[in-house]
Amino acid sequence: MSDEPVAIPPPRDDADAQLFPRWATLVARIALVSLVLLPLAGLGLLMALPYTPHVTGQGFTPAQPVPFNHEHHVGELGIECRYCHTSVEQSRFAGLPPTHTCMSCHSQLWTNASVLEPVRRSLAERKPIPWTRVNALPDYVFFDHSIHVAKGVGCTTCHGNVDSMPLMRQAAPLTMGWCLDCHRDPTPHLRPAAEVFAGHWTPPEDQEKRGAALMRHYGIRTEHLSDCSVCHR
Repeated sequence: MSDEPVAIPPPRDDADAQLFPRWATLVARIALVSLVLLPLAGLGLLMALPYTPHVTGQGFTPAQPVPFNHEHHVGELGIECRYCHTSVEQSRFAGLPPTHTCMSCHSQLWTNASVLEPVRRSLAERKPIPWTRVNALPDYVFFDHSIHVAKGVGCTTCHGNVDSMPLMRQAAPLTMGWCLDCHRDPTPHLRPAAEVFAGHWTPPEDQEKRGAALMRHYGIRTEHLSDCSVCHR
């Protein structure tokens, strides 16, 4: 046997003794937290999705067979809503103008314009123009235009400033919560009867006071306006 002393290796420091690098711990912690947060984030996204414009259609401008320009007809020429939407005061539906309403002007103006060819064809064939509905509610929702108009709710409250829309778009989300906000407190939206069809209506500074007075004038009571049966019949 050799009498030479056996060389003992020096002890390894902590870095050499670790099986994984230091950053592996951080990665593991992030992974564990992600396992909890990602499902919660996905659930939150699913809950928020129905209220996004992608689902509600707010801001959407559908293509129409005739690009009717509300900004020109309403804003510039001053044609009032009821000239075309004749049943808005008596019916659930505002109604769409028959072709002869369009031709009452366009039999004399822009008679050969190519953009009005669908209107002329509609008149000749006696078939209505297939307009695309802009503000569409589900079939299980009951909505009556006439009662809203009669109680001082103006057109622009729901439809936006139509007189500045070159093409008609959906201005409001039309969600259940949006409707209920008004049913629970209509005072910010109520107008005198003479201003219901006014465009670009701006509430006066004392709208809270005026709205309360109009609530009494129109006989509006909110106790049951948020009952399910009011809109779901």
